[in-house]
Parts: sequence; structure tokens; C-alpha cells
Amino acid sequence: MKIELFVPCFIDQLYPDTAFNTIKLLKKAGCDVHFNPNQTCCGQPAFNAGFWDDAKEVGSKFLDDFDQDSIIVTPSASCTGMVKNYYNDLFTNTVVHNKCRSIQSNIYELSDFLVNILQYDYFGAELEGRGVYHDSCSGLRECKIKDEPRQLLSKVYGLELIDVKDAETCCGFGGSFAVKFEAISSAMAQQKVDNALAAEADYIISTDASCLLHMQGYIDKNNLPIKTYHIADVLAHGWGNV
Repeated sequence: MKIELFVPCFIDQLYPDTAFNTIKLLKKAGCDVHFNPNQTCCGQPAFNAGFWDDAKEVGSKFLDDFDQDSIIVTPSASCTGMVKNYYNDLFTNTVVHNKCRSIQSNIYELSDFLVNILQYDYFGAELEGRGVYHDSCSGLRECKIKDEPRQLLSKVYGLELIDVKDAETCCGFGGSFAVKFEAISSAMAQQKVDNALAAEADYIISTDASCLLHMQGYIDKNNLPIKTYHIADVLAHGWGNV
């Protein structure tokens, strides 16, 4: 299957290895991966901050950067949710209405695409330790993704996936929320990390790098014995460097 890869700006700038691991996963699953180097951002940061005109400008470029008939895959539930749900607010009844609808129906978050479209859930990954899965707000509430990441992680050799208290509770990032309401945001991150530590987890795993960055910041500041992992990095662990 031919797919176009969308690498969110967050991953491009801060977690490039996650993007490369995504490519490795898709190729191992039999995909012909294409990447347009002109792509930038889906417009979510501006949209969430209330700058809808700016978001529309960035979103228009996103629509130009991808073929409306291609399958688009991205290692971000957050960006997937933005395009699928909130592009309606920006492009309904505009000249790009039909193209927008086509792209909305063709964009998938990575775990959703692997499990539900390709029906591929085993990569031969290995990671020793105990892990908890963090349901990002975008993944759970906007993309309706819950079982897919857990199915993929259950096939990772050596990884014991355990339940954690309040797995569906927000980590507190929320983009500009973390800046405007720092104390509340930090307390929410603390709650998530404390719950994972109480479960004696070695790793916190999620589909969204922004959530992981937020929690890793709290972990690093307090020198805590736990690590965050994007699901793409877990699935490529143990074979992706070969």
C-alpha cells in the first residue's frame, strides 16, 4: 500500500527518531512510504490558541502538501484529531471543502492504521520492563483510539503492560494550557507520573509526543526512575537499528 507520511512539527523538531521509527514500522508492514519535505504543520497550535486565521493559513498549506486521494499516516493522535475534527471549522463551505473532506477521511494515526487498516500488530520488538499506556485526550476522545495501542504493545517481547489508575485522565499539557496555567498543568503531570510509579512501571507509553514531553519534563526535574516512550519507538525497539 502506498502511503504519505505526515511528520508533525513537534516530532520533526524534538523527536526525529520517532519519525524514522515510524517509517521503519510502515515499511516492515509492507507500505510504500512517501514523504513530502515541504510539509510543515497542521495548524493545531494556532487553532487551540484562538488564532483561527493563522490556523487556516497553515491548514491550507497542509491541504496543498498532500494528495487528497492518498492514505496519510502520522505518529500523532493529536494532529489526526485536528485534521479530522477541527478542519470543519476552518474549511467547511470554502473552495477547498471537497478536498478537505477527502483528506479528513484518508488520514490515520499510526496505531489505528496498523491494527485496523493493515491488520498488522507484530513487529518482533523487544523491551524489558513494565509499562503503562497513557490515553492521550486526542487519541481517546477525538480519534476513539483505545484498544489499538494496547494490542500492539501486548506483542512486544519482554514488556509487561499493566493497568494504571486514571489512565484516561489528561496529563496536563494541552499546548498553551501548560504555559498559561503552569501550576495546574504541573500538578496534573505529577499525578500521572505518580500513578505510574505506584504501579511500579518502568515506562509511560503513548501515541502523542507532546504528552510524553510534558511528563518527561516532570520526571527529569525530579530525577524519577521512569521513562517515557512513544509507541513507535517501542515497536521499533530491538530490531529497528538492525
